[in-house]
Amino acid sequence: MLDRYWEGSVERISPEAPVPVLRFDREQQRAGGAANVALNLAALDARVTLVTLLGRDESAHQLRQLLEHGGVRVRAVCTAPATTQKIRAVCRRQQLLRIDIEHTAPAASARALCSLTQALLPSHPWLVLSDYGKGALRHCDEMLEAARAHGCRTLVDPKGSDVERYRGAWLLKPNEAEARALTGGWSDERGFLQAMEMLRGGLALRYLLVTRGERGLSLFGAGQEPLHIDTQAREVFDVSGAGDTTLATLAAFLAAGHPIDDALRQANRAAGIAVGRFGTAVVSTSDLRHA
Repeated sequence: MLDRYWEGSVERISPEAPVPVLRFDREQQRAGGAANVALNLAALDARVTLVTLLGRDESAHQLRQLLEHGGVRVRAVCTAPATTQKIRAVCRRQQLLRIDIEHTAPAASARALCSLTQALLPSHPWLVLSDYGKGALRHCDEMLEAARAHGCRTLVDPKGSDVERYRGAWLLKPNEAEARALTGGWSDERGFLQAMEMLRGGLALRYLLVTRGERGLSLFGAGQEPLHIDTQAREVFDVSGAGDTTLATLAAFLAAGHPIDDALRQANRAAGIAVGRFGTAVVSTSDLRHA
C-alpha cells in the first residue's frame, strides 16, 4: 500500500456542507501495509525481498522508489487495478478524513504471487506473510506448505475468520480482537489462556503470539508456559502500522539468531517507539539502541 498524507490547515467550515476546509500545504508519502513491514525489516539490518502486487500506475512507481531507497528488493506482480492507497487528510497531525483506493486482487494475480513466492523460498529461510484481507494471499495455505517443505520458518499476521488457511505456520500473530473472533471469545484471563492454547494446538502452530494493546503481548508455545510482556509505558500518538513494526522486529531478531523471548522484548520496545510517531513509522537498529 502507498500511504499518502495531505497536510494543511483548517481555518473555516465549508459553506457547501458542515465540513472543515483543509487548505493544502504539502503531501507526504510512506510505504504502508506489507511494504511497511519490509522497510522495518531493512531498517533492522535484515536482507529482505518484498513479494507484492502493484498496479500499473504512478503510485506503484512511487512505492517502488520508497522501498528501493530503503534497501528492500522488490519482486512485484503487476496487476490491472490501481495500487492500493490510503490517503489521509491531516491538520496539525490529526486525521480529518481517510480515503481508500483499493480493489480485490484478481485471481490470476494472486496465483502468480503464490508461484513467485514459492520460487524464492530456497534462498529465503524466513517467510513473513502480512495479510490485509485484499485477496492477495488467498493461496497462503500453499505458501505455508511449500515453506515447510523447504525448511523455512513462517511468521503470519492474519486477517479474517478463515483461520484454517494459516494451519502449520511457525508463528501466528493475531491481535486480541482477531483472536477473540477466531475462538468465540472468553470471559476472564483463565478463559483467554485456555482458548489460546486450544487455538495454537488446533492449528498445529509452534507459537501463537497475541498482541493485546495496553495489556501487552502474550506468547504461547508448544510444551512451555505462556510468556506475558507488559506494554512499555509511552504516550500514544498514532497506532498506524504498530503491528507491522512488531512483526518486522520479531522476524529480524529471530533471523539474526536471537531466542524468541529476547526477540519479543525487542519487538515490544519497537512498537512502543512506533506508536509515539506520526503515521506509519520505520523503527531502526539505531532507534532501539537509543531506547
